[in-house]
Amino acid sequence: MIATRTNHLRPRGGHESGRVTYVELFFDLVFVFAVTQLSHGLLHHLTPLGLLETALLMMAVWWVWIYTSWITNWLDPERIPVRLMLFVLMAAGLVLSASIPTAFAGRGLPFAVTFVFMQVGRSLFMLWALKHHDTGNYRNFLRITIWLCVSGIFWIAGGFADPHQRLGFWAAAIAIEYVSPAAGMWVPGLGRSTTADWQIDGGHIAERCALFVIIALGESVLVTGAAFADMSWTHDAIAAFVVALAGSIAMWTIYFNVGAERASRQIARSDDPGRLGRSGYTYLHILIVAGIIVSAVADELVLAHPVGHTDLKTLLVIVGAPAIYLVGTALFKSLTAPNIPLSHLIGLGLLALVSAAGMVASPLILSAATSASLIVVAAWEWASLKRRG
Repeated sequence: MIATRTNHLRPRGGHESGRVTYVELFFDLVFVFAVTQLSHGLLHHLTPLGLLETALLMMAVWWVWIYTSWITNWLDPERIPVRLMLFVLMAAGLVLSASIPTAFAGRGLPFAVTFVFMQVGRSLFMLWALKHHDTGNYRNFLRITIWLCVSGIFWIAGGFADPHQRLGFWAAAIAIEYVSPAAGMWVPGLGRSTTADWQIDGGHIAERCALFVIIALGESVLVTGAAFADMSWTHDAIAAFVVALAGSIAMWTIYFNVGAERASRQIARSDDPGRLGRSGYTYLHILIVAGIIVSAVADELVLAHPVGHTDLKTLLVIVGAPAIYLVGTALFKSLTAPNIPLSHLIGLGLLALVSAAGMVASPLILSAATSASLIVVAAWEWASLKRRG
């Protein structure tokens, strides 16, 4: 195949070799829009089917973003061809994000075609960039491209299918994409990749994922602020706003006060950074992001109806969001610690108690209790860290 003779790989070993570049941050702006679309979509289709469809779309959005982050870990975004590739992906990402609200209705085909274009097109670009400069990674991306082409068949078939059948095709497609890294991208005749083959800059991938967490938290704050600005500022509305903001601050603290820096140092020192990158960032971070997105939905529900009876779906969202987040951060932190953090187990226990009283408490009281549970986790970790220091 046609391949470049110019080396577009990131230089390794320098002081700033793994820094996140401005063009990567610019690329991330598309995903602010995508996260907003996901949270609004779930808010307007808060049913078991709507939850399942939103989960699948979120997994797709995350997969596009995390694969691109791995690409820019290997390629130098300061190179013009790499930068142009990111701009093309940005344009496609806007189409993908705009298709999210009706991906299971009239815009299924645009969503599917755009997703496959981004996944396969980016991998073909990597083959073009790697062939004469990194033989091992070139073979790795041959395997990746084949797997993405197979999943692409199901994405496109789902785009053409009746909306009621689309979920099955896309579930198969996302399963193929998520299984492939765990299976080492095995292809007959090409063998499989090992995590030792994935030589990455651990600090870069850690910072990229931390920035996506910031994006998700920022969207949550934006939703809360926009909803509050359009309301009458009653005592209940002000209390709901304060509780929502406190929950977001607690989430930030739980992730960044202990886990993010420790994991960044650990992956930077690891003999097998590809394994930690795959487990901790490629897979486990989706739970963290999911918890934040569902939390944004919970905040909107509470702001809209802070008092009165709490129905089952509102209870599940208010309690489920921090529970998902704590499970994700606990599993992530356990990769760089001897055990799952006790603080997170305590927090999950507190959330279980909150859910038991959920049907007799107002949405505002429930939200305050879940935010208090997150604050307990954050304070517990801070105190534990201080004692060790």
